[in-house]
Amino acid sequence: MGEDGARGAGPVPRLRLDELLEELQVRIDAVRGTRNRLQGLLEAVLSVGQELNLSQVLRRIVEAAVVLVDAEYGALGVIGEDRRKLSQFLPVGISDELRSQIGDLPSGHGLLGELIRHPEPLRLSELAEHPASSGFPAHHPPMHTFVGVPVRVREAVFGNLYLTQKRGGGDFDDEDVAVLQTLGAAAGVAIENARLYEEVQLRERWLKLSADFTGSLLSGTEESEVLRLMVERAREIAGADLGVVALILPDQDDLHETLALGHQAEAHDDVTLPRKGTFAGTALAAGELVTSDDIRKDPRITYQPTRWDGLGPAVAAPIGTAASVRGVLMLARKAESQPFSAAELIPLVGFAGQAALALELADRRRDTEQMSLLEDRDRIARDLHDLAIQRLFATGMTLQSAQRFVQHPEAAERLMRAVDDLDTTIKIIRSTIFGLREQDAPPTGAGLRLRTVRAIEEAARVLGFTPALRMEGLLDVDVPRAVADDALAVLGEALTNVARHARASSAEVALTVRGRSLTLAVADDGVGITSEADSHRSGLANLTARAQRRGGTLAVGPGTSGGTHLEWKVPLNEAQQ
Repeated sequence: MGEDGARGAGPVPRLRLDELLEELQVRIDAVRGTRNRLQGLLEAVLSVGQELNLSQVLRRIVEAAVVLVDAEYGALGVIGEDRRKLSQFLPVGISDELRSQIGDLPSGHGLLGELIRHPEPLRLSELAEHPASSGFPAHHPPMHTFVGVPVRVREAVFGNLYLTQKRGGGDFDDEDVAVLQTLGAAAGVAIENARLYEEVQLRERWLKLSADFTGSLLSGTEESEVLRLMVERAREIAGADLGVVALILPDQDDLHETLALGHQAEAHDDVTLPRKGTFAGTALAAGELVTSDDIRKDPRITYQPTRWDGLGPAVAAPIGTAASVRGVLMLARKAESQPFSAAELIPLVGFAGQAALALELADRRRDTEQMSLLEDRDRIARDLHDLAIQRLFATGMTLQSAQRFVQHPEAAERLMRAVDDLDTTIKIIRSTIFGLREQDAPPTGAGLRLRTVRAIEEAARVLGFTPALRMEGLLDVDVPRAVADDALAVLGEALTNVARHARASSAEVALTVRGRSLTLAVADDGVGITSEADSHRSGLANLTARAQRRGGTLAVGPGTSGGTHLEWKVPLNEAQQ
């Protein structure tokens, strides 16, 4: 009995030992799994922490989370500055084709909004059973199991990690939540570092633009070209689709949108607009930077709001200080784009102030150069008056006094012609002196020469090229003010016709005084006179009337080498003074 009992007890301990060995193996596997998961978590933290590009950091966080908790789908939702909805949503596990079929990405409603309102870990066995669940759009893949945890940057919630569909059909467990929370804590540090790095990079780019802008202005580059540089680079740095500079018109309440680049720039380029009801005027009234989440629907924009069609987030920064504002820099992004963040707006304010300072310095430099130029002109005018004219006048007097000693009629006649020539030369020099002294006089007080040059410069903006100009004779001396006004009106109308109808690439203007008549000729290399084109040039009748009122003529015909030639000629009478 004893032996049989001893032999019969053998299998029981062996069975128990097998169970213990199996249990030990299970625990070893669990330890290995935990070790592997910890190793994976460590690798994920290191991988996320090594990246400095914010978008890449966010992408790596989601990819690491999906692997660590063995989920089919994952996403990171970034909470917007209003703290009510998502400003970004980065999904993983859904193809680009499927994403395009689903349509707009979530903005933070339903269950995703629940995590925004209550930033605490949330784990579900069936996603659709939660009271906040609002279902899925068409083409969306089925999702059941769910786990979500907040991602914090310092004490603030940056966003939330969402993971769905645990592989193998099981539920997400407490360990999954712990791993995601650990990853979220590490991600917060990486996000903060990436954001700080991007802010530093952004400020450096604005500072470089400020330096380039100031250097270009002070080196003598045309202000229009410098403004173009400012708008192009500002659009690039801020990621804007439209950039506009509006300058304050001197002695006026209106604004002039001098330059616009980008999306629908033609609606803003070279446009005069009031302050009231405009985005630029809003910034000037506030005296500081203003923003709009959707400028198309902004109630402050009442003046031609359709100019902003297709655009959404916008910012306007006054260029200058409260005491001296030069204008406004406006940037806008297309509709549905991300609003401008605080990190993007802070350096923009500094740049606008530095741009105003650079413009002020450039004005001072130009004023100094202008004063130097005026001093040179005054000196030349004095020298011409005190030296050249006096000597010529003395020579004329000498010749006149010598005339009574000349008995030969032909010699006397030649002496008289020489005296007349000296008188004409003196007039020419005096005309030159007047021109030198009137260069910076207001248009109403300037001579015909200077007013003609200014009229040509104004027309060049519309024509796209600068017409050649030739002037002869005593324009500032012999041409009365009233006739000069008519001549300038004719010149403006003629160049307008060239711009509207001629399709020309060049033009020539000649203004001459010969004998006692003034002739204005305008020639272009355009399509020439046709009955159809002539029917549109209603201004020609006005030019003819101006000529006839002065006792003159107007002739319009083909040019010698094509195009159109216009000649307006009027006599110069003392009565016209």
